[in-house]
Amino acid sequence: MAAAVCRAAGVRPLLSVRSGRSMSCCSWRWRSSSAQERARQYTVGKKIHGFTVNQVTPVPDLFLTAVKLNHDNTGAQHLHVARDDPNNLFSVQFRTTPLNSTGVPHILEHVVLCGSEKYQCRDPFFKMLTRSLATFMNAFTANDYTMYPFSTQNSKDFQNLLSVYLDAVFFPCLRELDFWQEGWRLEHEIPDDPGSPLIFKGVVFNEMKGVFANNENLYAQHLQNKLLPEHTYSVISGGDPLHIPKLTWEELKNFHATHYHPSNARFFTYGDLPLEQHLQQIQDEALCKFRKIEPGTSVPKQSRWSEPRECHVNCGPDSMAPDPSKQTIYSVSFLLGDITDSFEAFTLNLLSSLLVSGPNSPFYKALIDAQIGTDFAPVVGYDGSTREACFTIGLQGIAEQDIKVVKEIIAKVIDEVIENGFEQERIEALLHKIEIQLKHQTTNFGLALTSYIAANWNHDGDPVEMLQISENMARFKQSLEDNPHFLQDKVKHYFKENPHQLSLSMSPDESYLKNQAQLEKEKLQEKVNSLSMEEKKEIYKKGLELIAAQSRPQDASSLPALKVSDIQQTFPLTPVEMTYIEDEVPVQYCSQPTNGVVYFKAFTNLNTLPEDLKPYVPLFCSVITRMGCGNLDYRKQDQQIELKTGGMSASPKILQDNDNLDMYEQGVLFTSHCLERNLPDMMHLWTDIFNNPHFDDEEHLRVLVMMAAQELSNGIPESGHLYAAVRAGKTLTAAGRLQEMFNGISQVQHMKRIAEKPELLTVLRKLPRIKMHLLSNENMRCAVNATSQAIPEVSTEVEKFIRNIPGFGKKKKDKKLIRTNITEKPLNPEDAGSEVSGGSQATKKIVFSSFKACQMKTHFQLPFPVNYVSECVRTVPYMNPDFPSLLVLARLLTSKFLHREIREKGGAYGGGAMLSHNGLFTFYSYRDPNSIDTMSVFRRSVDWAKAGKFTQEDIDEAKLSVFSTVDAPVAPSNRGLDRFLLGISDEMKQKHREQLFAVDHDSLVGAANKYLTTGHSTWGAAILGPENESIARDPTWVQR
Repeated sequence: MAAAVCRAAGVRPLLSVRSGRSMSCCSWRWRSSSAQERARQYTVGKKIHGFTVNQVTPVPDLFLTAVKLNHDNTGAQHLHVARDDPNNLFSVQFRTTPLNSTGVPHILEHVVLCGSEKYQCRDPFFKMLTRSLATFMNAFTANDYTMYPFSTQNSKDFQNLLSVYLDAVFFPCLRELDFWQEGWRLEHEIPDDPGSPLIFKGVVFNEMKGVFANNENLYAQHLQNKLLPEHTYSVISGGDPLHIPKLTWEELKNFHATHYHPSNARFFTYGDLPLEQHLQQIQDEALCKFRKIEPGTSVPKQSRWSEPRECHVNCGPDSMAPDPSKQTIYSVSFLLGDITDSFEAFTLNLLSSLLVSGPNSPFYKALIDAQIGTDFAPVVGYDGSTREACFTIGLQGIAEQDIKVVKEIIAKVIDEVIENGFEQERIEALLHKIEIQLKHQTTNFGLALTSYIAANWNHDGDPVEMLQISENMARFKQSLEDNPHFLQDKVKHYFKENPHQLSLSMSPDESYLKNQAQLEKEKLQEKVNSLSMEEKKEIYKKGLELIAAQSRPQDASSLPALKVSDIQQTFPLTPVEMTYIEDEVPVQYCSQPTNGVVYFKAFTNLNTLPEDLKPYVPLFCSVITRMGCGNLDYRKQDQQIELKTGGMSASPKILQDNDNLDMYEQGVLFTSHCLERNLPDMMHLWTDIFNNPHFDDEEHLRVLVMMAAQELSNGIPESGHLYAAVRAGKTLTAAGRLQEMFNGISQVQHMKRIAEKPELLTVLRKLPRIKMHLLSNENMRCAVNATSQAIPEVSTEVEKFIRNIPGFGKKKKDKKLIRTNITEKPLNPEDAGSEVSGGSQATKKIVFSSFKACQMKTHFQLPFPVNYVSECVRTVPYMNPDFPSLLVLARLLTSKFLHREIREKGGAYGGGAMLSHNGLFTFYSYRDPNSIDTMSVFRRSVDWAKAGKFTQEDIDEAKLSVFSTVDAPVAPSNRGLDRFLLGISDEMKQKHREQLFAVDHDSLVGAANKYLTTGHSTWGAAILGPENESIARDPTWVQR
C-alpha cells in the first residue's frame, strides 16, 4: 500500500507503459481464438450482465482491443483491454477528493483492507498474499484517486482475488479498532499502564511523519499545494501528521459511503480471460446491490492568476548534503492545460522531454552544466497527475543567493527556445524513442496501462485516446509540418505569456525539526487536556482492546485457497553479495525493496565462553541494550533507540547443522533497523554497546531480572507445549541440550533463582565476563538488507562499526584458543565439501559433539488443571533426502489423525505433529485433560501412517499445508536470513522444493517405518501438568 502524496521526483518517463522486463513473444502472440478477436465481436449497444458496450477500439500498435462499457443501474465505467497476455489484471479506482489534510483517503485505503462482510478475518488482503499466485497485489492513494490493482496468471486465482477485492472496497467492515490501528489513536505509552503518558500512535500517522522527513517529498507537496491552492490539491491527501488526529471514525465511514460507490468507480480489466466472466462476477458480487447516485467528487479548474507568485518555505537541514552551505531548492512552475485533452497532454509531454531530458536539452546545458546546483529540483518537467498539468524547472543544492541567477537563466532559456526552437535531430530521436517503446513488450503491461490512464480517466477523459499513441504521433508530426514553430508557440503560450507561475524556494532551518516536534507536542497536549476522566478511562480500555484484537489468532478459512497444481515449481532467488573486512569478518549484503529502512544483523559465537556462564546468556541478551552504553545512561539510551531506530535486540541462537545432527553453532544474534538517514546513529549505538556497555547499576538490573523472571513464569501456561517439546528434545541432540538451557524450563527456574537472590552483585559481575567473549569482531559475521541505493553508505558505516569494536589486533596465538570440540566448515554453502585450508576462505566454527542420545521421560508437576504433552523423535537433518517426507508426514498426521483424536475425541484445545530444522519430529498436545492417553495416541498415529491409511487427496492437502509455510512471504528485512544463519542457499531450497513435490504414498509410509517405529530411533518425552498417580508409580519417569 502506498500514498502518492506528491509528485515523483525527477523527469517523468515519456510513456508510463514502459516498465519491467521483456515478455516472451509467445505470451502475446495472436492465437486462432485470441482475446482481441473475441473482443472485436462486441457491438456498440450490446448488453452484458448489466453493462452496455459503448465503444470497441482496436489498437494494433499495442496488440490490444479496448472495450468501453457502462453499468446501466449505477453508471460505473468499465474499460476492458483484451490482449493475448496471460498475466491478467484487475483494478478499481475511485475519485477521492478530500478537502482537508486529515489523510482520510489514505487511511481509508488501509482500513478497507482490514476485513469485509464476506471475509471478516483481520487483514484478508495480506493473508491472500500467501493463498494466491498473484504477480502483483497492492493499493494506491494518489492526489485525487485511490486504486486497488492485482494481477495473476491463474484464472481461478483471478476469481478468488476479485472476490476479495470487491468485498473489501464495497463492503468493508470499517471497524473502529482497525481505524485506530491504521489511522491514529491516543494510547498510553505503555498500553497496560494507565499511569504512563498518552501519545499519538497509528500506522498512517507515523508513515506520513517519515514521508515528510524527506525534504524532496516536503518540497513537492508544498509545490502542489501552492500552485493549485484551491479545492483538493490545496490539501495533503496522504495526511499531514499535525492534521491526521482531527479525523474521526464517523468521518471515515461517511467518506467511504460517498466516494466508494460504483457511481464514482472506474473498473479496468486486462489480459486474455473472457470479459463476460469478469462482468458477471462484478455484477453479482457487488454492483447488483447499488443504485446510481451523484457523488459530487469532481474537481473544478483552478482559478488562473493574473500575475506570478513567489513563496519560500523551510525544511530540516540535510546532514548528508555535499555542501552544507548549499542546501536550497528553487524552481519555477507553470500551470498548463487540462489533462483530458489527450493530444495536448501528449504534445506537452514531448515538449518537456525536449526541454529537460539529457545533456543536449537546453535546460540541462544552462543549469546543470553551469554547476550552480547539484541537480534538477526534486520536481522537474511535465506532470500530468492533477486535473491541470504543470511544468517545473529548477535546481537543488544551490546557495540561497543564487536564486536570482537561476531565475534569470530559466527566463533566458525560454526566450532562446522561442527564438531558436529545437534541432530536428532531437525531435526525430524523441519520436524514435516512442516507436521503440511501442514495440517493447513487458510482463507487467496491464499494470503499466492502468497506471498510465488513471489520472486522465479519473477526470472523465477518454482513456482509449491515450492508448492511441500512433495517432497522436501522426498528428504531432503533421502539426510540425503545418507549422514549423508549433513547439515554439507552445513554449511562448504556456511559459512566456503564462502569469500562473510559481517561484518556490526551500532552505534549511536549524530549528525546523524542533519546531515540528513542538507543534506535535502542542497538538497532543490539546487533545489530552480536552479529555474527561471517563474519556481517559475509555482510551485505556480501548488500548487494551486493540492489543487483544491484534494478538488474537485469526480464522482465515473463509478466504479462497489454491491446490498443489497451482504451486510454482520454482521460487524467486535472493542474490547476496559477500565482502570481508580485513579478510576476517564476512558481511552479507542483500539488496531489497526495504522502503528506506536499513536492517542490520550480526552473529557472534559462544565457543570460548566458559560453561558456568552459559546459563546467563539469555539474561545478558535481555539487558545488553537496556543498561546504558557509552555516555548514555539506560534512560537516555532508550530514548536514542526510540528516536533513531525501530528497535535493537539480542537473542541466543543454537543453529543446527544442515548435514549432521551432532553439529551445531552456538551464538548470539544482534538485530536492529532504522531509517536510512539514521544509519550512522544506529551504528554508533551498536559501537557504544559493544565497546562500553554499562554493568554498574545493580538496582536497574534487579528491575530487569524481576520483569524477565515474571514474564517467563507467566508464559508457561500459554506456551506449555513448547516447553514440553524443548524438554523432550533435551537428551536427543547436543543442540537440544543447549536449547533447553537457553529456552526451556531450566531457564525459567534459573531466572527464578536469580530473582530470589538478596543481592545481584555476583550476577552483575558475570556480565562483563560474557561481554569479553561475545562483544567483539572475533568469529563475527554481519548481514545487511537495504535498498541498492543505500548499500554503499551502509557498507561504509558497517565497516566503521567492525573496525571500532574489540577484536582486531589480537595476537594470532590468542585466536587459536578454541576448544577441542570445535571444527571448521565453509561459511558459504557453495564451498561445502571443499577442503578448509589456511587460506582466506571464510569459515564458521561448529561445535562437534560425540553426543550419545538417550531416552528420558520427564514430568513437571505444576499447578495446572490441564497437561501439555510432547514426545520427540531424533530423525534426520535438513539436507537428508528423507527430511521432506517427514515434513509432509507431520502435516498429514496432524490433519488426518491427531486433530481428530486429541481435540475432537480427547477434548484437548489442540494437538499435532511438526518437524523442525533441528531434525526432531515432535508430537504435542495443548491444554489437554489427558496425558498418558495422549501419548498412546501419538503411537497409534504412527501405526496409522505405517499402514498407509491415507489417500492422494490427503497427501495433496498436507503438501499444500507445507507449502503455505515454505512459500509464506518473506519480508525484505529477512530475505537471505536462512543463508546468513543456517547456510541454506537458494540451490538447496530448490532441491528441497523439488523433493517436497516428489513426496508420495510410498515415501511417507517408508519414513514412518524407518524413523517413527519404537526402537528404530531415540525418543524423549515430557509432560507439564498436575499430579499424576500412574506416572508417579512408573519408575521410567523422572519427576520434577
